[in-house]
Amino acid sequence: MRILLNLAHVAPAGGTAVYASSLAAALRDLGHTVDEARAAHRYTNLAAEAVWQARLARRARRYEILHHVLPALGPAGVPQVVTVHDLAFVRVPECFNARYRRSALVRHRRAARGAAVVVCPSEATAADARSRWSPSHVVVAPHGPGQAPAHDRGEPRYFLYVGDDEPRKNLARLREAHAAAGTGLPLEIIGRAGRAGRTVDAAELAGLHRHATALVIPSLYEGFGFTALEGMHAGTPVLAARTAGLAEVCGEAARYCDPYDVADIARGLSELATVGPLREELRRRGIARAAAFSWERSARAHVEAYTLALG
Repeated sequence: MRILLNLAHVAPAGGTAVYASSLAAALRDLGHTVDEARAAHRYTNLAAEAVWQARLARRARRYEILHHVLPALGPAGVPQVVTVHDLAFVRVPECFNARYRRSALVRHRRAARGAAVVVCPSEATAADARSRWSPSHVVVAPHGPGQAPAHDRGEPRYFLYVGDDEPRKNLARLREAHAAAGTGLPLEIIGRAGRAGRTVDAAELAGLHRHATALVIPSLYEGFGFTALEGMHAGTPVLAARTAGLAEVCGEAARYCDPYDVADIARGLSELATVGPLREELRRRGIARAAAFSWERSARAHVEAYTLALG
């Protein structure tokens, strides 16, 4: 199968970039031809966007499938598949400004209704997409781990947070809960939310996981839970918000908390800091849970979506 991935508007670092590169590699391993279309820059007006879409359409004619890894739709003469990662702007609208909400709603609705197939990383996101837009077909294709740290553990030295600081990530409550818990363990914040937006490579992240008491994910909403899967894959105990997307990924391999309740988050931090058997049990469960996810499985589910689109 010949597949063109539309990577316009995909930031060079972040979950969507990991998704696109990991998916492309896994599809090639399965014997498919995968090429990537990258825009020279982000288009901020309709005229420039139209020029890009016309170029994309001309190129797409050489392929069997055009897959937009972010919600978009173009005038291509080939079947189009769209990935909808989450509906955070609908589920937690208070975390986004009104202009972004309006724009995202129009873009997602148009893409979901116009695509031959919509791909979602979780049943939770798929249910949201079906209930709001009734797309022709939806295929659930869970991600594989973002990176591959080792399972070996060192002395617990800190709590680990990996990600950015957009409002739905709930960092303000996490910081308040960390101070209230009084465990004596620092909170290490990595990613765009960290010191000067500090990001790390796979080797550095492996080292950080090795000495993490727990990976903490207090998000108000997640469409999948990339960092949770990464933490379980690394053998790091996970303290996760009790939300649909995270629960679907973690199953019984996380200690859950109410993301709106600072005291509940603090209790989770305190338990994981002081109860060694709990950390060990979560480590064991997490490794077993993460083994159910892989990029090969994700790629095969995407091939099902492409085949459905062609049919």
